[in-house]
Amino acid sequence: MNINTLMFKEYDIRATYPEEINENVAYIIGKSYGTYLQKYFNYNKCVVGYDNRLSGPSLHQELIKGLLETGINVIDYGMVTTPMHYLTRYKENCPGITITASHNPKDDNGFKFSFDHQTNARGEMIRNFRDFTLKGSFIEGQGILEIRSIKKDYLDFMKKNIDLGTKPIKVVVDPGNGVTTTICKEVFSLFPSIDVTYICDENDGTFPNHHPDPAVESNLTMLKESVIETKADLGIAYDGDGDRVGFIDNKGLYVPADTFMYIISKYLMPFLKNKTILYDLKCSKALEDEIIRLGGIPLCYRTGTSYTEAKVKEDNIEFGGEYSGHIFFQDRDVTIGCGIYAGLRMCEVLSKSNETMNELYQDMNHYYKTPEIKIKTSNELKFDIIDKVLEYVKNKQYNYMNIDGVKVLYPFGWALIRASNTGPDITIRFEAETEEQLNKIQEEFTNLVNNYIA
Repeated sequence: MNINTLMFKEYDIRATYPEEINENVAYIIGKSYGTYLQKYFNYNKCVVGYDNRLSGPSLHQELIKGLLETGINVIDYGMVTTPMHYLTRYKENCPGITITASHNPKDDNGFKFSFDHQTNARGEMIRNFRDFTLKGSFIEGQGILEIRSIKKDYLDFMKKNIDLGTKPIKVVVDPGNGVTTTICKEVFSLFPSIDVTYICDENDGTFPNHHPDPAVESNLTMLKESVIETKADLGIAYDGDGDRVGFIDNKGLYVPADTFMYIISKYLMPFLKNKTILYDLKCSKALEDEIIRLGGIPLCYRTGTSYTEAKVKEDNIEFGGEYSGHIFFQDRDVTIGCGIYAGLRMCEVLSKSNETMNELYQDMNHYYKTPEIKIKTSNELKFDIIDKVLEYVKNKQYNYMNIDGVKVLYPFGWALIRASNTGPDITIRFEAETEEQLNKIQEEFTNLVNNYIA
């Protein structure tokens, strides 16, 4: 079977089209997934969707073909955002698989999938599915295909779960030419008090204006300019499949996800039954400081949207997220981890506040920190490099965490070195109380990683 096992990542299946992921692979994944659901989970149906990447339609066609040939019934929701796909799983009370490579480059594609109606497959679940797929032992049958739409349910969800105040809000929205272009205007039209300017709003899976990852500040240059030009209250950006969000404040400044999480935590804390706020290893210690100050309980967890989503649901956490811009609300309804929804919740905060977005985070504790830095390597070597970093840290007798990569803990800050689970990269990030401390730990571990790569 001609399948590259490295495409099976920690959270999904993802690789370059057509060299690694192609129509034949999609067909095999369909055969395997349909068999797996019936054999091990006793499901006779699943939902399917795809985002707006150019390879999506042909992969979608072959995926469904493979699924149907196992005898499983398929409910096809067509082109959808990933959060809309999650909602189809809740609606149909069954697992699903959607074709997307999220924020990856335009030539990548892949499959996010679940084995129940609530949370994505992850870790050992995916490795078990990989091993099953490689055996090639699939059942035969003839399933039934139904075609449905989730648009009305999705719009109803938005209208029901957003509670705007009386203050009008002016917003610039940048869908990054991703699949959110197909639905975001209809969502915002539900809220007439929000005055919206759109940029990069053509549905174009080549992403012609900028890379669709709002966690990288350089991708938001056009949004910054538009916020300043229109004198907007904020700018909102989404990634390629719509499950991440990024923000620009009223001064045209980039607002990292951990800062946004502080703003929301401050807004929600008086109303939360469970005052635990979940955040990932990449987030600033300032978020932990402020959660404690607000009377909440900080919970630092491993990186990865599938893990974050599962932990939020397992522990009934009402708000959580990660530095990459995956945000999960569970204070009003089921969580679907949606970038559009997270952006609207920020609009809600501003519509009930006398402060600007910039003013809302000025009281947050300050540390010197780097953005997330990616160092190119290969999927074959990246985990070996992390093993070597861990050995180095142990030999140095540093205090550390290794729930996801290696996070070295100093009295004055931290260094995080981990293997990306979505691409051939080592990702590093650093934070310290002083600029001198920051430079020292950044130099130590940047040189260390580069030496292991060389």
